[in-house]
Amino acid sequence: MNDWPEGWSGDNRGSGYGRGSASARPESARVMRQVRRGATPPPGPGPSAPPYGAGVPQQPSYTDGQGYGGDGYDSGYNTGQVYGGGQGPGGQGPVRPAPNWRRRIKWTAITVVTVLVVTTVGTYFWADSKLNREVDLSKVIERPGAGEGTNYLIVGSDSREGMTDAQKKDLHTGSAEGKRTDSMMILHTGDNGATLISLPRDSDVEIPSFVGSESGKKYPGTGRHTKLNAAYAEDGPELLVRTIEHNTGLRLDHYVEIGFSGFANIVDAVGGVEMDIPQDIKDKKSGADFQKGKQTLNGEEALAFVRTRYALAGSDLDRTKNQQKFLSALASQVATPSTVLNPFKLYPTMGAGLDSLVVDKDMGLFDLASMFWAMKSVSGGDGTSMNMPISGSVGGNLKWDDAKVKKLVEELKNDEKVTVSGN
Repeated sequence: MNDWPEGWSGDNRGSGYGRGSASARPESARVMRQVRRGATPPPGPGPSAPPYGAGVPQQPSYTDGQGYGGDGYDSGYNTGQVYGGGQGPGGQGPVRPAPNWRRRIKWTAITVVTVLVVTTVGTYFWADSKLNREVDLSKVIERPGAGEGTNYLIVGSDSREGMTDAQKKDLHTGSAEGKRTDSMMILHTGDNGATLISLPRDSDVEIPSFVGSESGKKYPGTGRHTKLNAAYAEDGPELLVRTIEHNTGLRLDHYVEIGFSGFANIVDAVGGVEMDIPQDIKDKKSGADFQKGKQTLNGEEALAFVRTRYALAGSDLDRTKNQQKFLSALASQVATPSTVLNPFKLYPTMGAGLDSLVVDKDMGLFDLASMFWAMKSVSGGDGTSMNMPISGSVGGNLKWDDAKVKKLVEELKNDEKVTVSGN
C-alpha cells in the first residue's frame, strides 16, 4: 500500500523535488510545497500527523510569513529555478535589455525638429496676417528707375488714433485731429552696409504732379514749394513718396510708418531701451525731463525723447539725430537673444510692433526683418547715419545742398560706400 498522496512513493520524488530540477517531469500543484533550504530539523517529537493518514510526511510550519520560524523559504518561483528563468549577475534579479539610446536620440531629435518647424511656420503666418498693408505705391506716378540695394522710407506719424484722453495726456501728444509726419528717414541697405538718412520735416521741397490716393484724379504740378511734411498732410503716404522721389531722384522700394501709441507700446514690450543721453533735457511740450548719462527709457519717456526739439540747440536737426540713435538702439534691443529666444518677450514685442505698423502692399516679413537688422548694424558702427545735407534756409524752410544731395543719391543708386557728409 502506498501511503504517499496520489500514488507517489519516496523513490519517485527524485533529487530535483522542489529545487527546480531540469527534469522534464512537472510537479503537480498539490505537491509543490514551500521547502526549507538548509539543515534538516533535529529529531524529536513533532506535531500530530496530518489528516491524510499514517505515513504522510510532516509539513513545515509557516510562521511570520517566512516559514520555519522566519529563516526564509523559497518556493522556486521567485528566482526562476522551477522554469529556468534567467538571473542577472550575482543572482540580483532578471536581466533587463539595455536601452536603445540610438533609437531614443533619433526620435527625440525628430520630435524637436517637428515642433520647431510647426512653431516657426505658425509664427510666420500669424505675424504676416498682422501686417497692415495699406499703402499702395503703384499709385505713385513718374517714378525714378530702380537702383542697387533696397531703400525704405521710415515715417513716424503723430497719429493719435485709438488713444484715450488719459493716454494723450500721459504721452503729451495733444489732441490734434488727423495725422502728420513727425519724422522721416531713408534707410538704404546693400553690399556696402546700411545708410540711415534723416529728412527734416521743415525741408523745402516742390510738390510735383500726382494722382490722388483716394480720388484717382491727377493733380498737375504748379512748382509750388512747401515743407516736406505738408505733402503727407495733403494726400498721405503716396504723395509723400512721390514728393521725395521727385526732389531726390531716388526710388523708394518700401514704406513703413508707426504712430505715437504704437511706438510707445513697442518700447514697453521689449522692456525699455537703454540710451546714453548726452545732455540734460527738459521740454514741457514733449514732456522730456532727462539727466545726462546712461538710462533705460520706457515707452512714455522714449516718445518724449524722440519728439524733443525746443530744448535742443539745433532744433529739428538735433532731434533727427536723437531719433536715429534711438531707433538704432531699439532695433538692437529687439534683435538681442534675450528677446528673440524668449517667447514671453518676443511675441508681445512682435504683436505690439506689427499691430502698429503701416506698410506698403509689397512689404513682406523678410523685408521687415532686413530693415531691422540694417538699423541694428547702424547702431553697431557697421553703417552710416546722417542728416540730408543742408545749405541754408529759404522762406523759413531748410534748403538742401543740391550738389551734395545729387552725389549722395548717385552713391546710393550704385550701392557704393557713402562719402557725402550731412548736417
